[in-house]
Amino acid sequence: MLLKLIIIVLLFSIIYNLFRALFIMLKGTHSDESMSQLLGKRVFFSAGVLLLILLAKGLGWLNFNPAPGATTHKQTQISTTRLHLQSANTRHQPETQNGYAR
Repeated sequence: MLLKLIIIVLLFSIIYNLFRALFIMLKGTHSDESMSQLLGKRVFFSAGVLLLILLAKGLGWLNFNPAPGATTHKQTQISTTRLHLQSANTRHQPETQNGYAR
């Protein structure tokens, strides 16, 4: 749980630095922190999140969901060659000898 909180905080800091760089770019003013420094922080945090996720997966701290096609069981189809008469009619059907009802 703590690992997930750390990842979320890093992702929010990535978004925060991205928007701070956007506002510096739109205003065109020079501040104490340049746009390239903020974008560099964003790239650094992005690489950190990626490495943290890969490290946590390697150590077994995170379990990913399996891919839809990667199931380990096989589904076998049963033979459906027998005739299954199904009817919504609940009345008893008269028996026929030659296929025609009387």
